[in-house]
Amino acid sequence: MFTTIIVRPIFNLLVAIYALLPGHNFGWAIIIFTIVVRLALWPLLNKQLHQAKLMRGLQPEIKKIKVATKGDRQKEAQMMQELYKERGINPFGSIGIMLLQLPILWGLYDGLRLVLSDPHKLITFSYPFLQHLSWMKHLAGNIHQFDHTLFGVVDLTRAASGPKGIYWPALLIVIGSAITQYFTSKQLMPTGKDSKGLRQIMKEAGQGKQADQAELNAAVGQSTRFLIPVMIFFITLGLPSALGLYWFIGGLVALGQQSLALREDTTEMEALADKNSSKKKDATKIKEAEVVEGVPATESDALSTKSKRKKSKKKRRKK
Repeated sequence: MFTTIIVRPIFNLLVAIYALLPGHNFGWAIIIFTIVVRLALWPLLNKQLHQAKLMRGLQPEIKKIKVATKGDRQKEAQMMQELYKERGINPFGSIGIMLLQLPILWGLYDGLRLVLSDPHKLITFSYPFLQHLSWMKHLAGNIHQFDHTLFGVVDLTRAASGPKGIYWPALLIVIGSAITQYFTSKQLMPTGKDSKGLRQIMKEAGQGKQADQAELNAAVGQSTRFLIPVMIFFITLGLPSALGLYWFIGGLVALGQQSLALREDTTEMEALADKNSSKKKDATKIKEAEVVEGVPATESDALSTKSKRKKSKKKRRKK
């Protein structure tokens, strides 16, 4: 079922791009495929990025709630829920979006594994309507025409590290994948001036100081900024460089998408601030009956009421 629903559609999308692409270079097909997938996921990814930015912006208020509740977990959870509801944030909204990307990656891996292990799968595993394309018919008669390189330079079937030793072109792609992943993570988790590292928090905890959960979560997030790129490096080191190419191009596209999303959020917040400031009344245009200088609002209302009563009494006396 997984093969039918996930692997084969993803594989055939890649094959369609490869068959229709001028020059029929598999490396170019993977690059275009990666861009297409990232663009297709853009609405969901944009929502995830927006939620992540809002969550980061709430950290000072979350810290105030923790201080105000003084360890009362039930009251803290209630106030946090109210805060999320007020700001329109779903703290678990990004989990489903992240899980959605895993089948795509696994489906691509399975599809690439089939092709790279047996190029004839390029024909036999394709949908019938793709098999009737002119280039696919040509490949069916001569499978050796399948170009599995990147620009004719990098053999995408080889891993960066294997029985033949280090394959340097693939190693450069693997390193590029890890670097782009580091910067995409860093982009979403900026380090504050007063933020504490995980080592410092653990040291203070050993001295008997209770660790703040918000600071601990931020420190763990900063640690994963280094952990995930290292994991990607070692995972892709022994895999065909075609997968490393997918990670690398995906990381570059993600950097651009995140920059766009975060810039839009900043512009949106600035526009909202300008809108709120424009709603404030200019003190020079406020009527005297509305505000009495130096008097609180409630007292001003009382004085205004007294003034009206005096005027009405004077009118009655004249009559």
